[in-house]
Amino acid sequence: MSGVVLHGGTVLTMNDALDVLEGPVVIVDGRITQVGGDAPAGMPSIDVSGCLLLPGFVQTHVHLCQTLFRGAADDLPLLAWLRQRVWPLEAAHDADSLRVSTRLAVYELLRTGTTAVLTMETVHDTDVVIGTLADSGLRATVGKCLMDLDDEAPARLKQPVGPAIDESLALHKAFDGAANGRIRVALAPRFAVSCSRALLEATADVSAAYALLVHTHACEQREEIEVVRRLAGMGNLAYLADTGLATPRLCAAHCVWVDADDQALLAERDVKVMHCPGSNLKLGSGLAPVVEMRRRGVTVSLGADGAACNNRLDMFEEMRLAATLQAVRLGPGALPARDVVWMATRAGARTMGLENEVGQVSPGWRADLIAVDVSGPMVAPSADPYSTLVYACRGTDVRLTMVDGEVLVRDGSHRQVDPAGLAADAHVAAARLRSRAGLER
Repeated sequence: MSGVVLHGGTVLTMNDALDVLEGPVVIVDGRITQVGGDAPAGMPSIDVSGCLLLPGFVQTHVHLCQTLFRGAADDLPLLAWLRQRVWPLEAAHDADSLRVSTRLAVYELLRTGTTAVLTMETVHDTDVVIGTLADSGLRATVGKCLMDLDDEAPARLKQPVGPAIDESLALHKAFDGAANGRIRVALAPRFAVSCSRALLEATADVSAAYALLVHTHACEQREEIEVVRRLAGMGNLAYLADTGLATPRLCAAHCVWVDADDQALLAERDVKVMHCPGSNLKLGSGLAPVVEMRRRGVTVSLGADGAACNNRLDMFEEMRLAATLQAVRLGPGALPARDVVWMATRAGARTMGLENEVGQVSPGWRADLIAVDVSGPMVAPSADPYSTLVYACRGTDVRLTMVDGEVLVRDGSHRQVDPAGLAADAHVAAARLRSRAGLER
């Protein structure tokens, strides 16, 4: 058996009782075996004194393939952003640029405390992304993007229904459960604007047959909703329900413009919502009714979206924005810090179907943990741990990140990654990518 003891920190268990404990966390063979009490003698240990020890963050909406687009697609609304910048860049990706883009994203995610992601990639070469993730130590559920519609999309991003579904199933067969279960495969139809009804219905059928998550976008901007209404003759979520997709396996990013009927549908069908406040602000999408959806019992988790529409992948930023934007909408305290940390951990785990595996510090759960330093003067005094995490801490306060009991980041240093070399690779790969896309600047 391989094991380690984390000692000296304050443990935010994020269990149902939200217990806050002092004492060691014992990890054996990648799982937590003990929280609190007396540490076993003779085991290796890591001192996390001055830290909050909590579950690693679970980001439920990211696009790793877009990390190389950071700063290359600013100041545009959603549909223009996609058609003029993001889709041409995605179409220009090759295996090498996808590998660099994934490595760049993983570095930032792990460095800032994210230990699991639900990610939608581009249409091609998803096997390269998955292989890079398997080597990285990050936990991930990955979907190859599915799209067969939209006259303004590059030809390389449009794929007929049959081959698109066949490739997704081939990825599932090859990779689902890889890397000791860290890698899972989902279905990822981009959104109703770029997917035919036949593709959406086929996705629903395959999801039901194989119990696969479906990761998509919905109700992000008003223009998008009007396009869907013209195409389908009904609202966005009603259309997804009409195609058979609105089940507990559906994970819908954004849901900014959802009225009472939409919210009732989300709650009744147990559709999961992924809130991306940083992206919603940068693209001018709007302020999602997070509080109202949660009151109805909708599982609402958090994600940064891609670096093309956020420019950061830091969950601390998303937590702070989630809380403060609801304060603007409904008044201070509408979304308390404790609830936001829950969204970043437990709700994310439930969205990914991992609620019995990650998201809390309890015996039997996987040791996907982070230690956040709250001892410094820029954070002190930290009277309430949840407030400290949401309003005072930054991603750079993460002292330790571990997945399956393996330390991937310690004292600001990432395992086997040269940050300067990675940044240099990213500059070269991004320049070549923009050139291939015809977007040099």
